[in-house]
This record gives sequence, structure tokens and C-alpha cells, in this order.
Amino acid sequence: MLKPAFQKGDGLLQDIDSHYNDGDGFGVWWFGQSGFLIKYRGHQLLFDPYLSDSLTKKYAETDKPHVRVSERVIDPASLTGIEVVTSSHNHTDHLDADTLVPLSWANPGMTLVLPEANMDFARDRLNEGVPEMAGLNDGTHVDRGVFRISGVAAAHNTIELDGSGRCRFVGFAVDFGPWTVFHSGDTLWHPGLVEALLLHKPDVALLPINGNKPERRVAGNLNPQEAAALARAGNVACVIPCHYDMFEFNTADPADFVEACDSLQQGHCVLRAGERWDSPRGD
Repeated sequence: MLKPAFQKGDGLLQDIDSHYNDGDGFGVWWFGQSGFLIKYRGHQLLFDPYLSDSLTKKYAETDKPHVRVSERVIDPASLTGIEVVTSSHNHTDHLDADTLVPLSWANPGMTLVLPEANMDFARDRLNEGVPEMAGLNDGTHVDRGVFRISGVAAAHNTIELDGSGRCRFVGFAVDFGPWTVFHSGDTLWHPGLVEALLLHKPDVALLPINGNKPERRVAGNLNPQEAAALARAGNVACVIPCHYDMFEFNTADPADFVEACDSLQQGHCVLRAGERWDSPRGD
């Protein structure tokens, strides 16, 4: 039986719509896997959404079935008001046509921010549903509305460059108002990652915890202890874990993450699918 979402569908939409649009606070909703919605003063940015069953269908008759663990929280076609959506790399749970095409149709002014190295691939995958795109590399940024999105190199499992020296895997440091949120994308700990956190000074970091196990036959990520230690080393006030409880073969126990954070006295919050975290209002 699927783990039930904290809230989903119309209930989730109502929670997003009714969230305050004034003051300098912001909300963060976890959509499952690496997907997070940020809402600040009515402006919305969506990190790396995977809101379909495309991978479950693709691998159903293979020796690597992608059996879903948790409920889907929302139909992407029902999400409106999205100004920016990100794709940190080309893996389907981060660049999913079954999510991004209906999302694009529902949000005609939306911009897809992704590694510049991946733009041609994204055009081919999304085909008729491709939105406006803006490319990033490590150390560059784009501005969209209230959001400044800066690229940070990610190692999944290595820092992979295209023929022009551009990163194929990136994380995002997003500045808006007085706040910064860091979404690492899929990554292992690599030289330069702590330095990037200290440079961007994120208030909140969104980090994967599913770990790196070669027997899974997929590229790996930080494990629970590494995610906690990275947030501590980067002087992050609050770290929220992700990239677990989506597929049976590639998950982790968030209790291990909580234990690691507690041992380091690292601020943290574990969300259930569809649940919201609120920053201080800052009114």
C-alpha cells in the first residue's frame, strides 16, 4: 500500500493558494522525490518536479522495477502561477515530460531553468511542450521575476562536463527578498560544495539522502549522515531531506537523517509528501 500524502490534490492547492502573500516570509512544500514548491509574496518557483508514473511504467517489465512508495501529491496540469521550474539534470525524475509538458501548458509564461549543457536534450524530450528555457552553468545566474537562480556544480557521481566545458549536473542557489534557498540537485560531496554553500549563505538547504549504492545500478547521492554534515559545514540554518520514499529500490530512512542532524546540533525539518514548512514571517 502506498504511503499516504500529508495532503494532496485540491487540499494541497487550497493550502498553496491561501498561503500569505505579504511580509517577507515564504513557504516550502515537498512534492516528493526532489520536487519542492517555493512561494514568496505570491511568486512561485518549482524545483525538479516528478509528478507522474512514467518511470514505473517504463521499468515495469524489467529487472529494475521502479515501484512507487508514496502517493502522488498533485496533477501537474492543475498547478498554476508557476513562474520558474528547474531541472538539475537529464534523469527522468528531474526532467520528466509527463510532468513538464502539462505543467508548461498550464503555465504559458513559465521559464524552465536548467544546465545550459542540457538544453538541446530537453527540447527533444519535451518536444511540443517545451517552455521558454534559460541555461545555467556553475557560477552563472539568471533572473526571473523576484528570483535570482545561480548554478552550483553537482557530482552525480562525478562533475560531468560537455564538450564545451559546461556542467551537465547542477544545483541551484535561489535568492529572493532577504532569503536564499539551496537545492543541490543530485550530488555527492565534492570539492567546492561547502565553499559554494558558504558563498551563497542559504537559509534552507534541500538535500538528497538516498545514498550511493552501486548495487542499485543508478547514480548516487549524499546519504543521511553526509547531508547533515554538509548542512552543518555550510552553516545552513535548516536542512530538509529529499530523494527518498519514491521508489522501493532507491530510498533511505529519514530517521537516520534526524539522528545525524541531532548529533551535530543541525537545524532540520522532515516533511511528509505535500506538507509545508514556513520560514519566519519577517513582517
